[in-house]
Amino acid sequence: MRKRVVVTGMGVVSPNAIGLSDFEKAIREGRPGIRFIPRLEELKFACQIGGVPEGFEQRCGDYFNPSLQSYMSDIVRYAAVSAIDAWRDAGLSVPGDEDPPDWDSGTIFGSGISDLDIVGNEVVPKVNAGKVRRLGTRVVERVMGSGTSARISDLLALGNQSTSNSSACSTGTEAIAMSTWRIRNGLAKRMVAGGAEGASVYTWSGFDSMRVLARKYNDQAAKGSRPMSATATGFVPGAGAGALLLEDLESAQSRGARIYAEILGVMVNCGGHRGGGSMTAPNPEGARRCIQGALADAGVGADAVDAINGHLTATYADPHEIRNWSEGLGRGPEDFPYVNSTKSMIGHCLGAAGAIESVASILELHRGFMHPSINCEDVHPEIEPFIGAIVRECMDFPKLKMLAKASFGFGDVNSCLIFKKWDNH
Repeated sequence: MRKRVVVTGMGVVSPNAIGLSDFEKAIREGRPGIRFIPRLEELKFACQIGGVPEGFEQRCGDYFNPSLQSYMSDIVRYAAVSAIDAWRDAGLSVPGDEDPPDWDSGTIFGSGISDLDIVGNEVVPKVNAGKVRRLGTRVVERVMGSGTSARISDLLALGNQSTSNSSACSTGTEAIAMSTWRIRNGLAKRMVAGGAEGASVYTWSGFDSMRVLARKYNDQAAKGSRPMSATATGFVPGAGAGALLLEDLESAQSRGARIYAEILGVMVNCGGHRGGGSMTAPNPEGARRCIQGALADAGVGADAVDAINGHLTATYADPHEIRNWSEGLGRGPEDFPYVNSTKSMIGHCLGAAGAIESVASILELHRGFMHPSINCEDVHPEIEPFIGAIVRECMDFPKLKMLAKASFGFGDVNSCLIFKKWDNH
């Protein structure tokens, strides 16, 4: 019999707020975290706006000493802060350096792309100049893809699985799914799951060159991220991290933990780059199968879904995504669940997106509200039939019981989670 998995802690470092309470206030208010970034203008980017957490440097002193900070990349710091906050939020104590490993607790925490700023600004120039010895002894841990999970397991003395996954925009959501499977199978009692991404011009440059970033709102940054809008011109890049503390129900109840929600169903798949799917586009059948697979895993029908937190990036794919949700759920415009996009406020945080958006989703379930999707006053014509389901102003929703969260990433990869409000059953 599989273990039931619940969420007992959360942490978030987001472009519009750092910390759980401030983040909840920000998403309720529809507060954007998108700003003009002069560095992008200097480098002649077409898109000169982005979502970067403000005030993060000042917060770091509460978590790390200066020596430790000096060799942690932004991705790792974002991940570590959100993970520590989730651990504490779950009522757990951060261990000391002399404490033994917690063999029952682990982490799966990924990123889309490792810190290219360190590679671009330090590794490549020094190697090309024949100054390899000046790289220092910690350069590998600063750039390795598993840096997020390695640092989290160090700070929290996690002795169970410590893994960093990477599946493009699906990374954060996939980490939650993989952690759920591990707990279900009795291989861990607790898992810190999430995703992080840094604000690197070297990462963002590739998307800018693909012409998939918003380029017409450089003088109106707050209006630049426009999921489901007819005037959307591409996604706005973002950075940050989100973390969930997942726990088996028995463990959570035995220690009297506060429970936010239950993870009822999970599904991860790939469209195989067939049927319209490619490195940059989802196979519609794969997306639909992912949604249906999560519902089957949850043991519920499509009519049980009250709301959707979509991937919805403000690109040409938005109408296709709404259509996939409609066909995957078998629910047309007349009875479509409420839908919103957290990206409208924070941009697309790539490997961190699914994790940050999962935090938003669980806050909505726990508190009984739905945050607005901003900047979609002019709904895309193909989405117009579903306009009644789009949440454009914050709404109280005390009857919200079940929410579906999905991410669809480059590489034709998909992941879907079914969250259920905790009701003590």
